[in-house]
Amino acid sequence: MDKNRNTQHTSQNGPLADRIALVAGATRGAGRALAVELGRAGATVYVTGRTTREHASEVGRAETIEETAELVTAAGGTGIAVPTDHLDEDRVRALVQRIDREQGRLDILVNDLWGGEHLLVGSVFGKKSWETPLADGLRILELGVRSHVITAALALPLLVRSDAPLHVEVTDGTAVSNRRYRENLYYDLAKNAPIRIAFGLGEELAEYGGTAVAVTPGFLRSEQMLAHFGVSEENWRDAVAREPGFAIAESPHYLARGVAALAADLDRAARWNRKSTSSAELARTYDVRDVDGSRPDAWAYFEDVTYGGKDSSPDDYR
Repeated sequence: MDKNRNTQHTSQNGPLADRIALVAGATRGAGRALAVELGRAGATVYVTGRTTREHASEVGRAETIEETAELVTAAGGTGIAVPTDHLDEDRVRALVQRIDREQGRLDILVNDLWGGEHLLVGSVFGKKSWETPLADGLRILELGVRSHVITAALALPLLVRSDAPLHVEVTDGTAVSNRRYRENLYYDLAKNAPIRIAFGLGEELAEYGGTAVAVTPGFLRSEQMLAHFGVSEENWRDAVAREPGFAIAESPHYLARGVAALAADLDRAARWNRKSTSSAELARTYDVRDVDGSRPDAWAYFEDVTYGGKDSSPDDYR
């Protein structure tokens, strides 16, 4: 064990035991699942976000980072909640200094920052860029791009102390799927920027034996999406009658299980550095499945059926 480790870190079992992770944006959705699955693999996971038991963010949902930390610990890791607005440089700098003080290094950085869903329906979807209120468009870029850049800039000096640094950018779509315009200029920029961040940081981390990769879920059954359809994780298929494409949906743990397996892969730099990948590709590579035992491939379904007109059922892609 690193002599600089703080006693706040406890000995755990699993392929990521003794690994220190930061999941930035772990309040809910993919970020929460990523933190939990890294913890299940034995990691100590710092979880950040803006919604705590005392303060709600602009997203306006009930999930908190304290709950996420408790779930990480219950899964077998060590969860540490640190309230952080990643657009506030001083807060991010204080977060990194705390990890340095308590652990001496950072091995895994997951940039899952977003929180812009509440802006999409009214200001983005179905609108030209000039019809989108400028303040909303710029807020999307702050939440989806600027927060990622601030976090990477301030955390990478600590990350490169690791013997095998891993930087994961979470976005919506791969480089291949995002070759199509993502409906609105602001959203397109916000979801393509993390792919380029991973590509660029992969170049810079290579000399440290590091890996930077962009990952995406498919049609994600996040808490917000389930609420939108008025269903729960237990009866999510009831929403398929309203939205047939929801039949290809996946739980947040599908992507998270793939990322945890990638993090434990000693050959990950050769396989993934500078690349973008999906939950489905990770599942095939590492032989993982979703919580229901299926292996959905939403992006293949969208390519073949939604855009390609192929007469196939979502079940053919599970």
